[in-house]
Amino acid sequence: MPLTLEKANTIISAALEHARQENLKPLSVIILDDRAALVAAQSEDGVSIMRSKIAFGKANGAIQLGMGSRALMARAEQQAYFVSAINGTAGGDLVPVPGGVLIEDNGKVVGVIGISGDVSDNDEAAAIAGITAAGFSAITG
Repeated sequence: MPLTLEKANTIISAALEHARQENLKPLSVIILDDRAALVAAQSEDGVSIMRSKIAFGKANGAIQLGMGSRALMARAEQQAYFVSAINGTAGGDLVPVPGGVLIEDNGKVVGVIGISGDVSDNDEAAAIAGITAAGFSAITG
């Protein structure tokens, strides 16, 4: 199924619901389609001002390189110069820490979610909860 606005809003709602159940800090959530075009975005009340940009960087890096931002973090640890060069090519819109998760449907990447606001592992957990609630699969690696 395609990543529609309705599905993107379902992902965001479920991710934010997960965050409130887990008492996470306020989050910003960005959903991009498989072309890296913005589908939906929301930021909770009280989220710090840079969080939406960080969420975009997590999502953008994941979709542009075809791997979750957790895998990008591992790559950055092993090949710091390469990831730094790629980030320059991306105009600085690549954040290689967990929280950027590819959205898959029947083996095809249909989009990506980027979340920022809490610690990266919690951001990623909220992203996975949102993706799952919408009937998609999550790719973190």
